Amino acid sequence: MNARCTYDLTVASGAALPARRLFFAPASAKIRHIGDKPGHCRRARARLASANNPAMLKTGILNPAVLSLLARVRHTNTLVIADRGFPFWPEIETVDLSLVDDVPTVAQVVTALRENFVIGRLFAAEEVKGANAPDKLDRHLAALTGLPISFEPHVGFKKRVPHAIGLIRTGDTAQYGNLILESA
Repeated sequence: MNARCTYDLTVASGAALPARRLFFAPASAKIRHIGDKPGHCRRARARLASANNPAMLKTGILNPAVLSLLARVRHTNTLVIADRGFPFWPEIETVDLSLVDDVPTVAQVVTALRENFVIGRLFAAEEVKGANAPDKLDRHLAALTGLPISFEPHVGFKKRVPHAIGLIRTGDTAQYGNLILESA
């Protein structure tokens, strides 16, 4: 710190901290530069800016409920990505992202999750192949490129659901378009 600078530093509890702790203060601390030449100390100005403007997510998944759900998934745990018609499972935490038809789609959610979630394998209902138009099926499966997929009857697929950590509901209109992602 510059000898000409004085700083007023308080934390959320209202307690004042010694000036020497300025650069180790928690992000919630409020720092105020006091003196005749405010802003001449670059480090103080940078710390002041970060303390008064807490960091926020600017890229990747922004939804806090989805982030919380992902944070609890461990090795070989599963996560269901469901279309809009998938039944409600009261025993499973559900994050509903549906807005209108096909916003977002299962494929869009999987694409976003792949940045933060290591997918070991996927489970899908085999009925998805016959119940959807070829162009819709191609768009649906395009997000799954390079991932091992196990197709099984929808009845068997639904037996896996109660063991999932959570369920993300989308606005997807693809019939049987649900997926179960297993973490690697």
